[in-house]
Amino acid sequence: MTLLKKLAGALALSVLAIAPAVAQYPDHAINLIIPWAAGGGTDATGRIVANLLEKELGQPINVINRTGGGGIVGHTEISYSPPDGYTLGIITTELSMYHWIGTSPLNYENYEALALFNADPEAVYVRTDGPTLDELLAEIRANPGSIKASGANLGGMAHLGWAGVLTTNGIDPADAPWVPSEGASASLQLLASGAISVVTTTMPDAQPMVDAGEVKPLVVAANERVASAPDIPTAEEALGNKWAAYAWRGIAAPKGLPEDVKARLTEALDKVLTSAEFTEFMAQRNFGVDYRDAAGFEAFMQDADASIGTALQAVGLAK
Repeated sequence: MTLLKKLAGALALSVLAIAPAVAQYPDHAINLIIPWAAGGGTDATGRIVANLLEKELGQPINVINRTGGGGIVGHTEISYSPPDGYTLGIITTELSMYHWIGTSPLNYENYEALALFNADPEAVYVRTDGPTLDELLAEIRANPGSIKASGANLGGMAHLGWAGVLTTNGIDPADAPWVPSEGASASLQLLASGAISVVTTTMPDAQPMVDAGEVKPLVVAANERVASAPDIPTAEEALGNKWAAYAWRGIAAPKGLPEDVKARLTEALDKVLTSAEFTEFMAQRNFGVDYRDAAGFEAFMQDADASIGTALQAVGLAK
């Protein structure tokens, strides 16, 4: 019996010796999906998060721009990927809208919230030789359909921001048709070329073209003036009607992420999103920093879903 015990013990030790060690997350490259085109604000902020997170986790992070369907293609791929921590994504305001306008059943419940890092108000832009805000609205009233606008997808926050400016001033949004695009960068190019007359987007997205003298802001849909552009009036100041529309961005994973993996990611993101390097990057490009941890981001998206649904219903865009 003693010999058998010794043999069993030896066998157990040999099995342990040859058994592979359990890999500690992460042990290989991570993919970060961005649902919008390269060159826009989501791409820029997503890439700085990826660069800093790569250093913090010690593994490469491959940034993938998965565009199409007004952000639906990328958001869908994020939600349907394996919940193993090796596919992450930048999710955006549009996620609060898809199910309300009937373009996709996706909503915040399809994701594992990790961190919110950005929120910026929408602003209305025209070419530098374009009309004033009063002239623009007068043209829409006088010649419905003559002014076309863009900024991103149909029913997105840019669209909602534009629709809000119109409806609060007694104008039917159908009188200034929205041209869907794959994001702010594409829309601003359409504006610069003269294909459309108006773009609604966030100030950081438009800043390079403002600096280049190609476009100018008329009004910002914010509760108060933006510190980086103090000369631009709010909708309430310019039009007498209070209207605010904010675009947000955060990082998430597919639903069902293991708790240990989620803990590792949220710990790393806390360091990244509160770092001096991230804060300086955002400040230099006029992006608003709004950092919330996983629980805070989940609660934020829940509130955003409800409030945006109410707004979409108010302007007649909800199904």
